[in-house]
Amino acid sequence: MGWVARYRSPDGPAQIQLVTRDATAPELAAVSVRVGAGVDLAYADALRHGYEIVHPLTDEPWGLRRFLVRAPDGNVLNIVSHRDD
Repeated sequence: MGWVARYRSPDGPAQIQLVTRDATAPELAAVSVRVGAGVDLAYADALRHGYEIVHPLTDEPWGLRRFLVRAPDGNVLNIVSHRDD
């Protein structure tokens, strides 16, 4: 697509995505991490640890459930689940 690169492990469960633009987030994420059905738990953990939530847990119209969080090093991470997870 010219603005996204996706990589996955040979057996499929590990996936990472790099993007150069985002339609709805206030900041561009350094990386997207697909966590599957664990996205709600990941969000709760991020809140519990006091991490800065850049974009709240949201069901996006294109089929993602995601949130953006600032890592301790300052990078923004897009933590995502797809509708089929």
